[in-house]
Amino acid sequence: MATTPLPLPPSTQWPAPAPPPRSTDARRAAVRALDACASMRELQQHHSQLVRLGLAADNDAVGRLLRFLALSPSGDLHYALRVLRSLPRPDPFVFNTLLRSPSLSSHHHPLLLYSQMLLLSVPPNKFTFPPLLKALCVSSSLEPGKQVHAHVLKLGFHPDTYSQNNLINLYLTCGLQEDARLVFDKMIEKDVVSWTTMVSGCSRLGLVNVARDLFDEMPDRNSVSWNAMIAGYVQSGRFKEAFDLFERMREEGVVLDKFVAASMLAACTGLGALEQGKWIHGYIEQSGIELDSKLATTIIDMYCKCGCLEKAYEVFNGLEEKGLSSWNCMIGGFAMHGRGEDAIELYKEMEKKSVAPDDITHVNLLSACAHSGLVREGKYYFEHMVHDYSIQPKVEHFGCMVDLLGRAGLFEEAKKVIDEMPMEPDAGVLGALLGACRIHGNVELGDQIGRRVIELDRKNSGRYVLLANLYASAGRWDEVADMRKLMNDRGVNKEPGCSMIEMCGVVSEFIAGGKSHPQAKEIYFKVDEMLQRIKSEGYVPDTAGVLHDIDEEEKENPLYYHSEKLAIAYGLLHTKPGETIRISKNLRVCKDCHSASKLISKVFDRVIVVRDRNRFHHFYGGECSCKDYW
Repeated sequence: MATTPLPLPPSTQWPAPAPPPRSTDARRAAVRALDACASMRELQQHHSQLVRLGLAADNDAVGRLLRFLALSPSGDLHYALRVLRSLPRPDPFVFNTLLRSPSLSSHHHPLLLYSQMLLLSVPPNKFTFPPLLKALCVSSSLEPGKQVHAHVLKLGFHPDTYSQNNLINLYLTCGLQEDARLVFDKMIEKDVVSWTTMVSGCSRLGLVNVARDLFDEMPDRNSVSWNAMIAGYVQSGRFKEAFDLFERMREEGVVLDKFVAASMLAACTGLGALEQGKWIHGYIEQSGIELDSKLATTIIDMYCKCGCLEKAYEVFNGLEEKGLSSWNCMIGGFAMHGRGEDAIELYKEMEKKSVAPDDITHVNLLSACAHSGLVREGKYYFEHMVHDYSIQPKVEHFGCMVDLLGRAGLFEEAKKVIDEMPMEPDAGVLGALLGACRIHGNVELGDQIGRRVIELDRKNSGRYVLLANLYASAGRWDEVADMRKLMNDRGVNKEPGCSMIEMCGVVSEFIAGGKSHPQAKEIYFKVDEMLQRIKSEGYVPDTAGVLHDIDEEEKENPLYYHSEKLAIAYGLLHTKPGETIRISKNLRVCKDCHSASKLISKVFDRVIVVRDRNRFHHFYGGECSCKDYW
């Protein structure tokens, strides 16, 4: 959009419009009927009646017509703009109504409508700028927004709080925090919306500490303010701080609404805090909070990612109306738990109910096939997606297929998929093949693919570590050293392993070898007991993944105190035989911990559910739900 300066309204204005036809019962009935209009077909009939009654140029009557056209979900903005062009002397109300249309930015540039308003000598008023700035915000129109900001100042509307709030939001949406802060600081009167807009906008820009400082300075807060700050913590992965703030919110007696509930459910998902998530779900049910499709999906997602798949499915089945997002979430839940057959059955049920799957549905379905080794089914549904739903595969679908074929050891087929992709393979696609090379020990192909992956994703430490592990498994220690040197030269640090476990509503976090937990002494004693008992069951430490070229006895020691082993030991201290221990880990579980967890579940009679970066593992009776296919 060109940045030609906007015209200012001339000092002269249109003369007063001609008086409307004499008030009659027919006129009053026609105008009242517009307020009750429910469809475009009905509106067109009322519009023709206005024309017959001589009211086609009456701003009040036509304004009601435009209100339906611009604001109703059944309206038609193009029709509204044609009606506007037929008005001889539109007033500010008419333009303001059109500026409020939710679909304005996608059909007609808001600045063109405002320019037309000025060229027709229709003077803007204080109701003009808030919807205009909001519409510009939707399209992130910075330069036009600056021009409108100038008009707000020139026409004397700068004291208007609503206009200033929308200016703040526009600048924050465009990433200009300093400009937004300048507007905010110069406001004569700041209301709760002004403060909340700053908090929310700074959080979106990653300035969470700035947002928190603003939040603490707020003279008054409402539930929207609390949610803005909690959501900021959640979106930046600072889940513990979100929980702390939530507790403070409850202490201050602020009522939990569906938006705060959704944010806190996301925090529970991030930490694997099932008990907290159950409490919030229970509160939603008891307090009568509306369970819309978005909130329902958030609840299902929380249960899936906190390892309680049965409860997720119970909530899903209990929904009177299942939106597409709910179907996708449940299929994705089955996928991450390695229940590929169940994912396929749910997909078939979805089709029977005539719910059209989308590209996300098929990413989840193909992922389910990959995690369960369902090669034939994965190939079928990939073709089914293209031929029966005309969904063109995206890079994520190709990545799933490469993962599916690679895990099954079908390297030639996986390479063929990559070679025939209509787009360049990204780090995710090539990384899937590299992971398969690590599983099957294909060092030659892994060497070729790994180098490409590292160059595409230079800051991801996991790529370097995976390739280094592949070299280590083949005893190629010079290449292992090269990987370490390359990481050091590029300033890439290995992400530390971290495991979290919730007990009695409190989430504890463990890192490998860490001793900061208040019960560290008891935990390490339990680890030693735990490992001693499973050794009698045949446990032998798997040292293949330890990259140092050192003696076997020395390699074992760091394996003993991996973060998930510490978390399991803590869980054993606080549970009884037959109970479930749930753990979330930020990295992929290692082979040694996987083997140990199977035996621990048998010896100590526990169900151990571990969520790692890729999927869930359910350990019980010495077996894992993944059947060692992971």
